[in-house]
Amino acid sequence: MEDCPPAPLPPLPPFSIFAVVNAWTIASAISLLLLVIQGSATAILLSRLFKGPSRYPPIQSQNPTPELLGTVSVIIPTLNEALRIGPLLDQISRQSYEVREIIVVDSNSQDGTPDLVKAAQQRDPRFRLITDDPLPDRWVGRPWALHNGFLHSTKASEWFLGMDADTQPAPGLVAGLVKTAEAQGYDLISLSPQFILKYPGECWLQPALLMTLLYRFDPAGIHTEQPERVMANGQCFLCRRSVLAAVNGYTSASRSFCDDVTLARHIASCGFKVGFLDGAKVLKVRMYEGAMETWKEWGRSLDLKDASSRAQIWGDLWLLTSVQALPLPILLTYLWLPLPLSPSPPLFLLGLNTFLLVIRCAMLLAIAPSYDRQKAKGSWLFWLSPLADPIAVLRIFLSAFHTPREWRGRRYEE
Repeated sequence: MEDCPPAPLPPLPPFSIFAVVNAWTIASAISLLLLVIQGSATAILLSRLFKGPSRYPPIQSQNPTPELLGTVSVIIPTLNEALRIGPLLDQISRQSYEVREIIVVDSNSQDGTPDLVKAAQQRDPRFRLITDDPLPDRWVGRPWALHNGFLHSTKASEWFLGMDADTQPAPGLVAGLVKTAEAQGYDLISLSPQFILKYPGECWLQPALLMTLLYRFDPAGIHTEQPERVMANGQCFLCRRSVLAAVNGYTSASRSFCDDVTLARHIASCGFKVGFLDGAKVLKVRMYEGAMETWKEWGRSLDLKDASSRAQIWGDLWLLTSVQALPLPILLTYLWLPLPLSPSPPLFLLGLNTFLLVIRCAMLLAIAPSYDRQKAKGSWLFWLSPLADPIAVLRIFLSAFHTPREWRGRRYEE
């Protein structure tokens, strides 16, 4: 018996053809839209990253010279910092004769912080402990404490240096700062530190949060001409006293929860030269304990809304969404869905987001020296921090539209 030829397959019904065509059309349209949005954001990102090779080298420790004698007043604001301030009290005392005085402005700490400062005063008479006045309306605690420190500092000092209680300065930090400022003609310098990590969650989350700053602003060491794009870090904030007097201390940043950036941008807008430099070799900081505290405390100030216009905030959110939050979800979508990869918008979109992920991994390698992970548990999670990028950008969105009502144990009214 002869074999019968196979029966021909029935033709696809018209609605199936239309469904395939419509799915391809929709995918192409979405891909084209994303290409336009992400492509322009990528161009902005690259324009900033290309400035990296020309940046000022990292700050180095230096020995003081006679002309620096008594030129710096150090101001340290505190509120219940007993568990963190010990290394700073010890290491700031080791700075040499360029430091005229060390004023600790305490906001009625209840944990023994003043006792630690008094003990340090017994070893080093440059320490002074003062208690700031009750917090006025329309002031945030940190700028109020720093403003009080400025008012109580001696006018004979040429430089005002604000330092946070969680910092750990290397010997020769202050001399290196002042010499760099004078050599480069800066009126204000602040530093990006080396962050100390201890726990697995922060090893994963903290670098992703830091990346939101690196994507939005010029690299540390690049002089930024536009005042509204100036970056600053109040953990180590050196300013000429005459400049701070000219802008009436911290009054321009009185209501700001990112007072360092607000004040730096105000000073830059007044025509003074402001610098943000790499301080990873001379300054360490232990900011927050664990991922949850990092998410809560640092995440709600990273949006910098108190120092930015509404248009700038929206622009930054668009940039972060385009180049940091979307690449990983888009690439995962290509793995899960059978999208067409012929020469078409979906193929170009895949290439663009692969490129953005490569940039992200390269930047992770670049910022690795900015982290001290020697004693961290789960330090390998640092290398998986790109997986936290969508969460980090979500944190910036949540913070951008919410005004803090509590900060460092203080509650603030509307």
